[in-house]
Amino acid sequence: MIDQKILDQLTAAMTAVLPTGLSKEIETNVRAALNASLDRLGLVTREELEVQEAVLARTRERLNALEKTVEALEKQLLKK
Repeated sequence: MIDQKILDQLTAAMTAVLPTGLSKEIETNVRAALNASLDRLGLVTREELEVQEAVLARTRERLNALEKTVEALEKQLLKK
């Protein structure tokens, strides 16, 4: 979901190029159109990206530990 602050900034920029005196309804329509377009792009916030990067890093660490465990168990089986 797009951050409301970013959506506000984009809406303000879009309505700034429109003639002054246009109704609030047009601003609302611009906001809705922008929101729909950005949602279709599948964008995420920086915070969401950082959370997923942290999850991925923990998962990689765990995978490496499990790989070492499996390797050690395989060695033990080969010795028997």
